[in-house]
Amino acid sequence: MNAIELSHINKSFGGFAIRDLCLAVPSGTICGLAGENGAGKSTTIRLLMGALQPDSGRAAVLGVDTSSPEFLSVKEDVGVVLDEAYYPEVLNAAQVGKVMAKTYRRWDADQYRAYLQRFDLPLKKAFKDFSRGMKMKLAIAVAMSHSPKLLVLDEATAGLDPIVRDEVLELFNEFTRQEEHSILISSHILSDLEKLCDYIAFLHQGQLLFCDEKDRLLETYGLFTGTSGQADSLVPEAVIGRESSGYGGVRALVKRSEVPATLVLDRPTVEDVILFLVKGGKRQ
Repeated sequence: MNAIELSHINKSFGGFAIRDLCLAVPSGTICGLAGENGAGKSTTIRLLMGALQPDSGRAAVLGVDTSSPEFLSVKEDVGVVLDEAYYPEVLNAAQVGKVMAKTYRRWDADQYRAYLQRFDLPLKKAFKDFSRGMKMKLAIAVAMSHSPKLLVLDEATAGLDPIVRDEVLELFNEFTRQEEHSILISSHILSDLEKLCDYIAFLHQGQLLFCDEKDRLLETYGLFTGTSGQADSLVPEAVIGRESSGYGGVRALVKRSEVPATLVLDRPTVEDVILFLVKGGKRQ
């Protein structure tokens, strides 16, 4: 079963639109949703959680249509962290836990306290006095303390220092060691997605340019570095995008299957693939 299914989703907002979005996240996997500001990542997540209704198409979470009455009960199985944490400013972390205990049937107070300790969050400090990083850590602790099967994370690592970010990524990895657990995470930090995810989906101007297994994506492409003449000698369909590297040199993203096996290529990063796809204007 797929943990998430978006089928031919369309949604318009004045000058912006999500167009024919199809995305599936298999159960037990982590899918990274990448894209520039305004690409539609947060809109996609809100459509997925039923906060917005699509103009057309179907969204399903854990096998249940988000427009159906049954979806309300499914939300118990979904932990959500949005790009901003929203809790009453006067509450502290201990009080937030008491509120959540009345919100979720499976709230685990011991697990919540363990996450607060792990993240070094104070129990009595008011939420309004938290830094952005502390707010995000509190939201993650809440999202993971009611036995969710699916985590939906919108820029959940934003505002965290590199050490804490690495700890949070390891926490997400631990979560998906159980087969029925899945994650959809959007992030501007492409190195985090490369480290964490099984699948990478890339949104550009409201359209999905690709969704593929990360390893297959990185094996499909190679980075060529050489002269402009060498790049020009490649068949056009081999070159996804290219840029000058100075002194007449060229750096290009190419399809490995379309270039000679003798050509020396470097392994790209997810960031390389995305940047060259956007610059090249090609949909894969």
